[in-house]
Amino acid sequence: MKQITQEWLDKGEGDFATALRELRARKSPNYDACCFHAQQCVEKYLKADLQERDIPFDRVHHLTLLLDKLLPVNPMLELLRSDLQSLNQFAVEFRYPGECADKELAGQAVRICKRIRIILRAELGLETGLNP
Repeated sequence: MKQITQEWLDKGEGDFATALRELRARKSPNYDACCFHAQQCVEKYLKADLQERDIPFDRVHHLTLLLDKLLPVNPMLELLRSDLQSLNQFAVEFRYPGECADKELAGQAVRICKRIRIILRAELGLETGLNP
Protein backbone atom coordinates (compact mmCIF):
# COMPACT_ATOMS: atom_id res chain seq x y z
CA MET A 1 0.00 0.00 0.00
CA LYS A 2 1.22 3.47 -0.84
CA GLN A 3 2.22 5.76 2.01
CA ILE A 4 -0.25 8.45 0.91
CA THR A 5 -3.06 5.87 0.86
CA GLN A 6 -2.21 4.95 4.43
CA GLU A 7 -2.28 8.61 5.40
CA TRP A 8 -5.81 8.94 4.00
CA LEU A 9 -6.82 5.83 5.95
CA ASP A 10 -5.28 7.13 9.16
CA LYS A 11 -7.20 10.38 8.81
CA GLY A 12 -10.37 8.42 8.07
CA GLU A 13 -9.88 6.30 11.16
CA GLY A 14 -9.47 9.47 13.22
CA ASP A 15 -12.80 10.72 11.90
CA PHE A 16 -14.39 7.33 12.58
CA ALA A 17 -13.19 7.38 16.20
CA THR A 18 -14.46 10.94 16.66
CA ALA A 19 -17.89 10.08 15.22
CA LEU A 20 -18.21 7.10 17.56
CA ARG A 21 -17.02 9.10 20.56
CA GLU A 22 -19.54 11.89 19.94
CA LEU A 23 -22.38 9.43 19.41
CA ARG A 24 -21.56 7.69 22.71
CA ALA A 25 -20.95 10.87 24.71
CA ARG A 26 -23.21 11.16 27.74
CA LYS A 27 -22.24 14.70 28.61
CA SER A 28 -22.63 17.40 25.97
CA PRO A 29 -22.67 15.22 22.83
CA ASN A 30 -22.17 17.10 19.59
CA TYR A 31 -24.40 15.24 17.14
CA ASP A 32 -23.62 17.68 14.32
CA ALA A 33 -19.92 16.82 14.72
CA CYS A 34 -20.79 13.12 14.84
CA CYS A 35 -22.53 13.37 11.46
CA PHE A 36 -19.73 15.50 10.00
CA HIS A 37 -17.03 13.04 11.06
CA ALA A 38 -19.06 10.07 9.74
CA GLN A 39 -19.16 11.82 6.35
CA GLN A 40 -15.47 12.70 6.59
CA CYS A 41 -14.51 9.11 7.38
CA VAL A 42 -16.24 7.86 4.25
CA GLU A 43 -14.80 10.69 2.15
CA LYS A 44 -11.28 9.79 3.22
CA TYR A 45 -11.84 6.09 2.54
CA LEU A 46 -13.08 6.88 -0.96
CA LYS A 47 -10.04 9.09 -1.52
CA ALA A 48 -7.74 6.36 -0.19
CA ASP A 49 -9.22 3.89 -2.69
CA LEU A 50 -8.81 6.40 -5.52
CA GLN A 51 -5.26 7.17 -4.41
CA GLU A 52 -4.30 3.52 -4.29
CA ARG A 53 -5.65 3.00 -7.82
CA ASP A 54 -3.89 6.12 -9.19
CA ILE A 55 -7.21 7.71 -10.09
CA PRO A 56 -6.91 11.50 -9.82
CA PHE A 57 -9.49 13.43 -7.82
CA ASP A 58 -10.14 17.03 -6.88
CA ARG A 59 -10.48 18.57 -3.45
CA VAL A 60 -14.19 17.90 -3.14
CA HIS A 61 -16.45 16.76 -0.33
CA HIS A 62 -19.20 15.40 -2.57
CA LEU A 63 -19.17 11.64 -1.98
CA THR A 64 -21.07 10.64 -5.10
CA LEU A 65 -18.62 12.55 -7.31
CA LEU A 66 -15.84 10.49 -5.75
CA LEU A 67 -17.90 7.34 -6.24
CA ASP A 68 -18.32 8.13 -9.94
CA LYS A 69 -14.54 8.04 -10.33
CA LEU A 70 -14.40 4.53 -8.81
CA LEU A 71 -17.25 3.01 -10.81
CA PRO A 72 -15.18 2.25 -13.95
CA VAL A 73 -12.96 -0.06 -11.88
CA ASN A 74 -15.70 -1.44 -9.63
CA PRO A 75 -19.27 -1.00 -10.89
CA MET A 76 -20.63 -2.85 -7.84
CA LEU A 77 -19.90 0.21 -5.72
CA GLU A 78 -22.97 1.78 -7.35
CA LEU A 79 -24.90 0.04 -4.57
CA LEU A 80 -23.44 2.63 -2.17
CA ARG A 81 -24.89 5.63 -3.99
CA SER A 82 -28.00 6.21 -1.86
CA ASP A 83 -26.05 5.91 1.39
CA LEU A 84 -23.39 8.29 0.07
CA GLN A 85 -26.07 10.77 -0.96
CA SER A 86 -27.51 10.73 2.53
CA LEU A 87 -24.09 11.44 4.07
CA ASN A 88 -23.38 14.29 1.63
CA GLN A 89 -25.55 16.72 3.61
CA PHE A 90 -23.24 16.49 6.61
CA ALA A 91 -20.17 17.85 4.80
CA VAL A 92 -21.45 21.42 4.72
CA GLU A 93 -25.12 22.00 5.57
CA PHE A 94 -24.93 20.78 9.16
CA ARG A 95 -21.81 22.84 9.82
CA TYR A 96 -23.80 26.08 9.63
CA PRO A 97 -26.84 27.48 11.44
CA GLY A 98 -30.21 26.23 10.29
CA GLU A 99 -29.64 22.49 10.51
CA CYS A 100 -29.10 20.40 13.64
CA ALA A 101 -28.67 16.68 14.11
CA ASP A 102 -30.24 14.74 16.94
CA LYS A 103 -29.13 11.41 18.40
CA GLU A 104 -31.27 9.42 15.96
CA LEU A 105 -29.84 11.14 12.89
CA ALA A 106 -26.31 10.84 14.26
CA GLY A 107 -26.87 7.13 14.86
CA GLN A 108 -28.07 6.72 11.30
CA ALA A 109 -25.00 8.54 9.95
CA VAL A 110 -22.67 6.32 11.98
CA ARG A 111 -24.44 3.13 10.87
CA ILE A 112 -24.05 4.17 7.23
CA CYS A 113 -20.42 5.08 7.85
CA LYS A 114 -19.74 1.68 9.44
CA ARG A 115 -21.26 -0.21 6.49
CA ILE A 116 -19.36 1.76 3.88
CA ARG A 117 -16.12 1.63 5.87
CA ILE A 118 -16.30 -2.18 5.97
CA ILE A 119 -16.87 -2.37 2.21
CA LEU A 120 -14.06 0.04 1.39
CA ARG A 121 -11.64 -1.64 3.79
CA ALA A 122 -12.33 -4.91 1.97
CA GLU A 123 -11.77 -3.11 -1.36
CA LEU A 124 -8.35 -2.09 -0.10
CA GLY A 125 -7.51 -5.59 1.12
CA LEU A 126 -7.72 -4.63 4.80
CA GLU A 127 -9.38 -6.38 7.70
CA THR A 128 -12.91 -5.10 8.03
CA GLY A 129 -12.16 -3.58 11.41
CA LEU A 130 -15.52 -4.43 12.92
CA ASN A 131 -14.20 -3.67 16.39
CA PRO A 132 -12.48 -0.28 16.24
